[in-house]
Parts: sequence; structure tokens; C-alpha cells
Amino acid sequence: MDKLIKNYDSGDFFDELIEPSGSARPPAKQLLKYLDSLSAEELEKRRLTAEATVQEMGISFTVYTEEGNIDRAWPFDIIPRTIDAKDWAVTEAGLKQRLTALNRFIDDLYHDQNCIKDGIIPEHIIKDSKNFRPECVGVSPAFGVWAHICGTDLVRDHDGKFYVLEDNLRVPSGVSYMLENRAITKRVLPELFENDDIQPNGSYPAELFETLAALSPRKIDRPEIVVLTPGIYNSAYFEHAFLAQQMGVELVEGSDMFVGDDNCVYMKTIYGPERVDVIYRRIDDLFIDPEAFNPESVLGVPGLMRAWKAGNVALANAPGAGVADDKVVYAYVPALIRYYLNEEPILPNVETYLCEDPEQQAFVLANLDKLVVKPANESGGYGMLVGPHSTKKEQQTFAELIKANPRNYIAQPTLKLSTAPTLIGTGALEPRHLDLRPFILQSRNTYVTTGGLTRVAMKKGSLVVNSSQGGGSKDTWIVETKGE
Repeated sequence: MDKLIKNYDSGDFFDELIEPSGSARPPAKQLLKYLDSLSAEELEKRRLTAEATVQEMGISFTVYTEEGNIDRAWPFDIIPRTIDAKDWAVTEAGLKQRLTALNRFIDDLYHDQNCIKDGIIPEHIIKDSKNFRPECVGVSPAFGVWAHICGTDLVRDHDGKFYVLEDNLRVPSGVSYMLENRAITKRVLPELFENDDIQPNGSYPAELFETLAALSPRKIDRPEIVVLTPGIYNSAYFEHAFLAQQMGVELVEGSDMFVGDDNCVYMKTIYGPERVDVIYRRIDDLFIDPEAFNPESVLGVPGLMRAWKAGNVALANAPGAGVADDKVVYAYVPALIRYYLNEEPILPNVETYLCEDPEQQAFVLANLDKLVVKPANESGGYGMLVGPHSTKKEQQTFAELIKANPRNYIAQPTLKLSTAPTLIGTGALEPRHLDLRPFILQSRNTYVTTGGLTRVAMKKGSLVVNSSQGGGSKDTWIVETKGE
């Protein structure tokens, strides 16, 4: 493998594929051996094949700008990321544990609030949460589960250990790109899939369908499930259409449905109204029902909350689940796991400073040049400060924001995010930082994707992996290393 990685140097960072000695990690041995057998011209040919495949399959995402919405082709790197199956088994157990505790927490908040009474989390954290919905108090969704689909962001620090960076419990996106990444890689590197060492990841649509079907208030063989989308201009519309098609269910907009006098939801069809049992909604809480929330919303269905509260339709994720999707609440998750499950957390959090605490705030303000500062409820990499890559002016701006609204900000150390070889130029591999978003489903059963969506910071030295901020992606392989 000397030819391919002879000048490769990940520095002080943990590299996913290559040991500090320069040899391949066990899960990556076959991959790197094969890639080393290809010429630079052949690698470039494979890269161009991937680009053409992305265009042919119509894999895109939308970036919102001041000039308007820009539809972009999915940025894809052909060198997969590999993870040992034994390591992944532990990670999978940790993800199941975490979502189970989070759902217990959400259910508790909308009922007895024992976690507050017992001093596990301060009451004002919930009272001040932008995502706590008083309209949901007393509602009991099936199985006590509020967050049915969760995307948990994991990072590996320089110690090689996975840490949870954040939990996405409102409307997590990205799973379609995980599946499409595998489809592209099978076209670009088909030879490597001839053995059974790489675990398949294609069962997600079927698992999602089963998760949703289990929520149906009507116990019928084939419940009516729909995917509710804001429409074609939404940044994740590709995913909405993809998942509806893969599950064999209808893709609908709010105007395609209505709530009847019987407080049931109906879909308009050419054969007349058809009752809907489960709605996988890809619309934020405040826009799903103009009767209950934003009266100006044209994206939702008037009366939808009435139907949900009456138990006549299931909503996934349930309204109000976002109360646990808060970077301040995140800091309390290890304690919540101990409280609800009486277990030690399998996956650790990243060390987190709460700016509402005067001592921690003072530390953050004195170290803005070293820390990453995030608002409690933003997503997509927006509104954050990456201290080492920031200017004095940006640090001053954030200092003022923190002082004005300390509850809304947390800070974390700048992690030494792991790297992986990425194809830059013709046949040249360079390290690029990455994270991982596996997806967890929960209703009657709990399921974790095999691997997840690996996002890559395509710019040299950058730690921002979000596609909306110039990041890319690569396939994630969970590899059996029997006999190693």
C-alpha cells in the first residue's frame, strides 16, 4: 500500500483507516489493498463515475441563500469510511440506550415531571425551552415513545473513542443520503462487495415502515401511512420523496389532507376521502396545525392536533419531542440515563459548559478563542462559533450574545475530530475531518442503522461537516474482521 498512502499524514488526529505507523487498520485492509492496485487514472475514472451517478440518480440538496434557493448535486467522496463490527456493536447498544432514556424523559415531562421533582434537571431549563409544547401535556403516544426517528451525531476524538455530539429529535434528515451513498459505491467499487465482510445497510425503509405501522391507532393489516412534506422547495425534499417511494406510501402536502367532524384525518383522493392512520411529518411543530400553533401556516392541516390528541392518528415524531433536542438538555442526558434506566451511559457526551451558570460562563468568555460555542436550538451548523478559526470581532459578537441570553448558549472544547483519507485531485489522498450520523428508530421495537451518514469537511483543516456549509459525504462500512 506504499504507493497510495506513502505521503499520507493525519498528524495528531485519529485516522479511521490508517494507523499512526502507516499501516491499514484491520477493517480497512482489503479496501486499501484494492485501491492501491488502481492507477491514479483509474481512481479518477471511478471518481468521475460517482459524479455522473449522482447526476443520473438526481441526488441533490437545497441550500438557502439571500439570493434564493440553490439546488446542488450531492458532494460525494469515493473512499469509504470503515468501522470494525465489534466496535459498532457497542455503539449500537449505546444509541439504543440513549434514545430509550430520552423517550422516557420526554414522556415524563408531559406527565408527572418526576425528573424535575427529583432534582435531575432544573425546572427553568424546561420552562425556558423553545421546544416545550404545553399543548402536549397529558398526551400518551403509543409505547410511551415521542421521538420515533432520531439522528444522533457521533464524533471520534484523538483517543479513538466515539462521543455523542448532539441528538436530533425533531425532524432529523440525511438517511436517504446514507442509502444512496451505498448505491453509488456499489457502482464505483463493485469488486469489493463480492465478499460478505461489509454489512448491508439497505433495510432502513422496511424498518421505518414497520416502526410507523406499529403506531397505527387502527389495528389493521395495512394502515394508511403518509409522508408529510412542506413541498418541493424544502432543502430535504429529495429525502421526503425518496423515503415515500421506498416505503410504498403516499407523499402528501398539508393541503392534501383534512380533519373530519369525527376528528379523524383524511387524505383527498380521486376515489374520495381516505382515512390516514400514521403521518411521518417532515414539518416543524409550529407549522403542522394552524389551529394549535402558527395561524399563518399553510403547510399543515387544520385540526391535526385535535385528531392526534383524540388518538385517531399517530404523528412521528410526536409534537413536543423537540424538548429533548436542546443543546442545554444534552448536558443532562448522562444523568437522565442513570435516572430512568439505572445504567451507566455506554456512549459519553462531549464535555459541555452551560453559559447560564455564572462560573462556566466566565470560563467560556475567557476562552472563546479555544472553544466551540453553539446556540441551544439551531441546527445545520448555523449560528455557531468555532473559536480557533474565528476572528476577534466574531468572538466579541458572541460574547455579547452570551451575556444577553446565557440560557441559549453552550460551549464545548474544540475536538480533534477524526480524519479519513479523501480523494483530492488526481489519485491523491489527504486527511479530512468527519463525523457520523446513525439513525435510530423506536416504537414497538428499537432499530439502529448499520453505520450511518458519514459527513466530511471537504476543506482542508475545516471542522464543519454540514452539507449546507460546504461539507461532503462518503459511504460507511461496518466490516467483519474475523481472523484478524
